[in-house]
Amino acid sequence: MTSAQNGTTELARDDSENPHGAVTVDQLDLEAELAGDADAIATPETAEYVLWLADDALILAQQLSRWIAHAPEIEEDVALGNIALDLLGHARALLRYAGSASGRTEDDLAYFRNEPEFRCSWMVQQDNGDFAHTIIRQLVMATYMFALYTRLADSTDPALAAIAAKAVKEVEYHRDHAVQWTLRLAGGTDESRTRTQRALENLWPFVGELFRDDASIEPLIERGIAVRPSSLQEECEAIFTAVLAEEDLEVPQPQPSSAGGRHGSHFSALGFILAEMQVLARQHPGATW
Repeated sequence: MTSAQNGTTELARDDSENPHGAVTVDQLDLEAELAGDADAIATPETAEYVLWLADDALILAQQLSRWIAHAPEIEEDVALGNIALDLLGHARALLRYAGSASGRTEDDLAYFRNEPEFRCSWMVQQDNGDFAHTIIRQLVMATYMFALYTRLADSTDPALAAIAAKAVKEVEYHRDHAVQWTLRLAGGTDESRTRTQRALENLWPFVGELFRDDASIEPLIERGIAVRPSSLQEECEAIFTAVLAEEDLEVPQPQPSSAGGRHGSHFSALGFILAEMQVLARQHPGATW
């Protein structure tokens, strides 16, 4: 028998009785991974805004986790898995805070909402595609999240500010990872460069939604709780332009977006993503292990 304990977790194995071993996890304390004040209660208006952030992180984490064991390098299996885990941690903290407004748990919000109740942008709903497609999506989302969380770290909502302050440190690494891979792919072979340019053209129509202002959060902006989306655009576009110019990639023309992710109108892919993510919890509601 071997055991490892940190005060809350115990693993046990008896090879004499079971050739495959037996492992039990009695308790795993994840509270330390969650940022923010556990006792804070969000208002319904703040909770709705927090779902924008939570659902972007949750769906992007689900998408990136599919690359594990399929990335072009073993190190990328680990890197993308770690980025997905970071995003899942952000999503959990945000969902927990959003759920405080209605007495729902993070699992309630992740697994038992239907598609129209999600508030994620269309960018995170785009398929992984090839590796270049995933990297350009990462370049856009990590740049956007870094700018957003940097501002939200000064939010007048203490719980949201604490979550953002923790997340921004990790998202900065995500942005650097995406920048380095964008340059590597664009400066690599003709094939990798062609795929990178194609990814830019395919994904750029979904960029506009991230920076589109929404009247529903104006009261939160006036109280210093939320960030005006359009205020992030100049900073993000300057980074996109600088990165793409370094390898002479053509920057697609910005396009107005009609995407409605913030109000529950979603791209066709989200239903499939949710089906995969939610199926176990919905088939065995309340199950513990």
